[in-house]
Amino acid sequence: MKKNKIIVTGGLGYIGSHTAVELSEKFAVVIVDDLSNSTIDVLDGINKISKSKPLFEKLDLKNKDDVKSLFKRHNDAIGLIHFAAYKAVGESVENPLKYYENNLSSLIYILQEIDKLNHSFNLIFSSSCTVYGQAENLPITEEETIKKAESPYGNTKQISEEILFDYSKINSNLNIISLRYFNPIGAHQSSSIGELPIGVPQNLIPFITQTAAGIHEKITVFGDDYNTPDGTCIRDYIHVVDLAKAHIAAIENLIQSKNESNYDVYNIGTGKGTSVLEVIHSFMKSTEVKINYVIGNRRNGDIESAYADNSKAIKKLNWSPKYSIDDAITSAWKWERKIRKL
Repeated sequence: MKKNKIIVTGGLGYIGSHTAVELSEKFAVVIVDDLSNSTIDVLDGINKISKSKPLFEKLDLKNKDDVKSLFKRHNDAIGLIHFAAYKAVGESVENPLKYYENNLSSLIYILQEIDKLNHSFNLIFSSSCTVYGQAENLPITEEETIKKAESPYGNTKQISEEILFDYSKINSNLNIISLRYFNPIGAHQSSSIGELPIGVPQNLIPFITQTAAGIHEKITVFGDDYNTPDGTCIRDYIHVVDLAKAHIAAIENLIQSKNESNYDVYNIGTGKGTSVLEVIHSFMKSTEVKINYVIGNRRNGDIESAYADNSKAIKKLNWSPKYSIDDAITSAWKWERKIRKL
């Protein structure tokens, strides 16, 4: 029996690669990536553990002609999961135009090609809890007021959601779900794929594991004077495999067309907040590896606390997280040791 085809943009990235693996159990997968923030080696890891090997397309989604050719070659696809975006908060503050060009133009070009299709199409958008800014209410529900973004990266996610909402009103053939991720961590249990940032990591866990591996001398905790129990920022850390499985639940939800409207949003998190210092101590306890850390100044663009109310996703998508933060940290360290041959 022929499998339905799903395009995964940014499919060699951290979340995209894990999602491609989970998708391969039920769908034919086409991975699209320009290798600007990933390497072709990731494809080997995906192929090792996927139920069926995905097709790979190397192209730049900022190039309108490339996007046109993609949809001509794969006009039988029934859906697309759009991961392809730059995502480092700090870098976006320093180089906002890079983020606006990449994150917005690629989405617009994709929608322009979807508009030409004459069949029903399903789109999952990789959004972020950054759209909420510093929320007034915790845990954060999908009804939380969207505030002014704290960074250009966050603003691109807000604008992208607005574009999708506006477009959904005039294209009834397109079904859209925006998944607002909290903080993905960890690696596939096989250690064939995991988080592999190019250059200095912007996220906490890879910086921790690289420090434990001896690549960095110490970790800088950006501020300990926030209004939290230990003064450090609180986030909702979710295992990347749980996050990947949420995409399968979402795409199946759209295919089954059980929704009242053709646009919806879901928080994807564990529902529990963990501070930066708690993560560091959890790593040292789980792995029995000591790491050095120092307290530094606050970082521009960071918010104080964010963790999800995930009850909507649990109820409507029939999804729930399975892994603990210790599971995720252990898998991340196992992955780091493998790639560093420790």
